[in-house]
Amino acid sequence: MSIQGKANLLMVIVTMFWGLSYTFMVMGLETLAVYNVVALRCIIAFFAAGIIFYKRMIKTDAKTLKYAAIQGFLLFIVFVLSLFGLETTSVSNAGFILSLTVVLVPIISSFIEKKLPSRAVSFAIICTMIGITVLTAHGSFTFQKGDILIAIAALCYSIYLLLNSSFTRNVESISYGIYQLGFAGFYALILTFIFETPTLPNTTSSWIAIIGLGVICSAFCFVGQTVAQQFTSATHTGLIFSLEPIFAAMFAVMFLGEGLTIKVLIGGSFILIGNLVAQLEQLHVLRFIKKHDHKKAIH
Repeated sequence: MSIQGKANLLMVIVTMFWGLSYTFMVMGLETLAVYNVVALRCIIAFFAAGIIFYKRMIKTDAKTLKYAAIQGFLLFIVFVLSLFGLETTSVSNAGFILSLTVVLVPIISSFIEKKLPSRAVSFAIICTMIGITVLTAHGSFTFQKGDILIAIAALCYSIYLLLNSSFTRNVESISYGIYQLGFAGFYALILTFIFETPTLPNTTSSWIAIIGLGVICSAFCFVGQTVAQQFTSATHTGLIFSLEPIFAAMFAVMFLGEGLTIKVLIGGSFILIGNLVAQLEQLHVLRFIKKHDHKKAIH
């Protein structure tokens, strides 16, 4: 297998664990409050990844810490909204709605650049909106609170991704990413003391959930993604990330007993089609650029 093939395989494993994180979050909420779950998840991840990359951590400058504090706050918001959302919506819905980031990023970019989205992105927007409506609309087109919170989380994560593409040009990426987890955990810990009672897991399932979220779904996935993205393209990464809601739904059926309803299958299919179209358009653009650059080199 080629190096890129191994990198893509690692990205699939990372995406699978991100899909599993929704199940872990639901398990954690059985005995722990929302801010407590986020605090434990991020602090465990911070120390687990920090131990591995401590040499890079101690060389961090003020700019890295400033950017990490901003991104850590956005990560904190995404995690908290996701957990509050999962209290009133299904894991399957949450996975598909949060995958809206694939389409939201080019939409926000179009607004920033003051130009209309391309035809492909416009088609992707229509598909995802149909999918969201099918997934979330209940009688008389009312929406569950959880679905709305997950959609806001998707918007915040899109902003996080756009800022990340700018910030990572000016900092050392690994220490920057680990400090984000530390800041997210710090923010959550403060709110845990203010609004909740800080506690440790007291059941086997809640310990599995918190350790799984911290070590596997945060520390391992962060390191794995960082390593893999050095050897594969952004387009391949985006396409693989589109598998996340499928893994989320699969694990919800396996471990939480959620059923795959017709609504989930139809709505999820529309969202996946939208995600794939948005990513494949990028692949087409990249191919066009490479072809154009090759012609210029010849001439």
